[in-house]
Amino acid sequence: MKRTAPALDAALGRLAAAQLQRTRLTIESRPVAGRRTLIAAGRALVDFSSNDYLGLARHPALAAAMSECAARCGAGSGASHLITGHGAEHALLEEELAAFTRRERALLFSTGYMANLAVMAALGGHGERVLLDRLCHASLIDGARLSGAALRRYGHADADSATRLIGADPGHTALVATDGVFSMDGDLAPLPALARLARAADAWLVVDDAHGLGVVGASGGGVLEHFGLGEEAVPVLVGTLGKAFGSFGAFVAGGADLIEMLIQRARPYIYTTALPQPVAAATRAALRLARSESWRRERLRALTARFRAAAATAGVPLAASDTPIQPVLLGSAERALTTQRALQAAGFLVVAIRPPTVPPGSARLRVTLSAAHTEGEIDALVAQLARTCPRREA
Repeated sequence: MKRTAPALDAALGRLAAAQLQRTRLTIESRPVAGRRTLIAAGRALVDFSSNDYLGLARHPALAAAMSECAARCGAGSGASHLITGHGAEHALLEEELAAFTRRERALLFSTGYMANLAVMAALGGHGERVLLDRLCHASLIDGARLSGAALRRYGHADADSATRLIGADPGHTALVATDGVFSMDGDLAPLPALARLARAADAWLVVDDAHGLGVVGASGGGVLEHFGLGEEAVPVLVGTLGKAFGSFGAFVAGGADLIEMLIQRARPYIYTTALPQPVAAATRAALRLARSESWRRERLRALTARFRAAAATAGVPLAASDTPIQPVLLGSAERALTTQRALQAAGFLVVAIRPPTVPPGSARLRVTLSAAHTEGEIDALVAQLARTCPRREA
């Protein structure tokens, strides 16, 4: 694209004409814990779009931990972890995350995007191959490209497809990477099969369980707990802290040597300012709540089942997902945007997801459920979806 204003105008015009231009909604206020209503554009909307699965983002315990730590440590860390930015709250959180994931060590990152860039670039390299699920998160794709390795994509959640790719060039696959819970579809990766093929190929298996940790599994241990897999099967685990744990940041968990190698080689870790200590303190409070208040996961599962049962009865076109991510498949970007606007007019915030985030022809509403939702809010949303979405044939 030429670096001229007319070229930018033309490019933006093409996005707008295709109903693919993104816009931001300014959230004017959010309530305290226990409610899912927010104020945007001067209106009260029930939020069905955030990733606050356990309803912890505005829990008073997180706010109190953050405030107390800020009074002691200040608002910012002031430097990278390897200079003077690594504080006591960081060290304690890393220890607690390692214990939570049953790994030797954990390493904090400022974002999940940075964590995935770090892992892929540090463990892959020129002359090697990286295999990714076709619907992997963009950060895994970008990390694979950054590594310099040859990127190959296997069919979504298709371990046989991955096996064929490895067999086509045996001995050169360094990494197999996948989401644990796919963020736009809500389904799970076939981790047992992927673990077997990665081990046979002597390749690292990297699982980004951003949407599974805290939510999936009896104790919130994520997709690995769901499948009964440990560190030997999945040596590299990536998690985020801004979803089920309601704060901000990310981490990589694994063996001591893996974490030490990331500290030495991962540029996104080495060359960025450390996460503020008050954020780490709030995350520690969230981790305690997530572990001790299992009712949050139980309620979330019950609300998910309620939503799916009601949507099936109403003929709402849902994808197959048993997680709190419930895609309402609409096809065209225009239809998804029109439905989003209709829902917003009725008092619900459900954001339309369009290409390139999802493949062409698969635009959708991404309904995300939280333990903080009420049964009445679930039922009201389904009723409105039934009025505004094309009915799925039985």
